[in-house]
Amino acid sequence: MGDGIDRKIAAILPLLPLKDAANLTPKRARDELVALADSRKDVPLPQPASVEDLMLDGANGSIAARLYRATATSSSSVVFFHGGGWVAGDLYTHDRNARALALALDAVVLSVDYRRPPEVPFPGAFEDALAATRWASRNIKRLGGDARRLAVAGDSAGGQLAASVALGCRDEGPDLKAQLLVYPATDAAGAYKSSVKNAKYPSREQNAEGYFLTTDAMRFFAGQYLSMESDGDDWRVSPLRASSFKGLPPAVICTAEFDPLRDEADAYAGALRGAGVEVAHFREPGLIHGYFSLGAVAPSADAARLRACAAFKQMLS
Repeated sequence: MGDGIDRKIAAILPLLPLKDAANLTPKRARDELVALADSRKDVPLPQPASVEDLMLDGANGSIAARLYRATATSSSSVVFFHGGGWVAGDLYTHDRNARALALALDAVVLSVDYRRPPEVPFPGAFEDALAATRWASRNIKRLGGDARRLAVAGDSAGGQLAASVALGCRDEGPDLKAQLLVYPATDAAGAYKSSVKNAKYPSREQNAEGYFLTTDAMRFFAGQYLSMESDGDDWRVSPLRASSFKGLPPAVICTAEFDPLRDEADAYAGALRGAGVEVAHFREPGLIHGYFSLGAVAPSADAARLRACAAFKQMLS
């Protein structure tokens, strides 16, 4: 284990889920993320002005969503995609995150319950995420948002979805103001099994285990989402594999020192910058994957979250 990890985060690592990745199942991954959310029930929830459950148009029928309004006035609008390796996570597990995001941004946040594998494999989650973003654009007044300030955001697999949705919106609309990518997966080519492809991103080996998210867990998640390994070459799951990054909206990209996904997300920040896209890149020392949820444990994690949100709010203004 790295010596530089935040001591308060190191102390809770034994309590975090998704251990024994070789024996993970979709049900176990889902149950463990719900149990983690349950364990925080005694911590007061952030309280935006309103919270509303609704249904919106997904790619293949209606899907659930939850709308958070920070204030009663029209404001920036953010479509949020939860993490959980595409397989796990839902509106409940990420309720606290979405509430905090709405308040930090003073925004309308629409959290999307996209379809998940293995029941619906790739590209189902992406198609729902893109459809939800277009639904939000069409219904912006109903949501209480501002059509000039529509953005996407997500953490982990949700960060991947947000990045890929931004690519899809660049090509076919709607226009996005910005994107917030929190420790995103950006390159699933090889489904995290290929030693050649993994060698491109040393963090997959350096942080393979011991820091909550493991490389073995990513192999499991990718294996559930991708019907064929070649699906990982598609920009809809690997935004770093897109043919061009020009014309994308400004991005805030957050990475953590002790995260197997660190280097591929860093590479995405570099690819966007190289294409002339405005990027605020926060490579946070001492932190792990999932640190946006660890502010109650470690002040350094909360400070990092607030830094990223402040930069994103500025892009939306």
